[in-house]
Amino acid sequence: MTDAELVQQILNGNSNAFRFLVAKHQRLVLHVVGRIVQRQEDIEDICQEVFMKVYSKIGKFRGEAKLSTWIARIAYNTSVSHLRKEDHGELSYDERPALVAGETDESTHHQPVETAEVKTYLMLKIEELPVQYRTVLTLFHLEEFSYREIEEITGMPEGTIKSYLSRARKILKEKLEKVAAIEKTNIFTEYA
Repeated sequence: MTDAELVQQILNGNSNAFRFLVAKHQRLVLHVVGRIVQRQEDIEDICQEVFMKVYSKIGKFRGEAKLSTWIARIAYNTSVSHLRKEDHGELSYDERPALVAGETDESTHHQPVETAEVKTYLMLKIEELPVQYRTVLTLFHLEEFSYREIEEITGMPEGTIKSYLSRARKILKEKLEKVAAIEKTNIFTEYA
């Protein structure tokens, strides 16, 4: 079933079609919301809010972008609005220097990581990235959206998206190199 057919089925009142849409896109919505919000107790409520908005606005979907891109944009905007309410201020990709700078307390994260734990460790490190970095990283690598689609979803210029992806990869690489160096030191001291 194409996006247009699915939307038409929903508009015709087919509740099974909407359940299908939710099942098909719930992982995407969870990824987008979870990367931005990060408070576990809020994520489920925001995901539900996203799908309520999708349902109420489905008649406005024009098919100019993929349905998944349109839904991801609603998830992104709903999540950012939630953060704005929490912060009682504006959240913008160029107005929050602490988020963009990626300031975190590194002293609590110098634990050796076993080879089997690398994926879990990497996901934890992604969660520590500034909101904009982890968002574009998730949309590009996990959801496999193109730069143009990410631009449609976030409203960020393509150059900013590429810059954030590059910085996010660099930060993750540095964190992994630190862990590898610690592991290497631990191995050498064990056998010394």
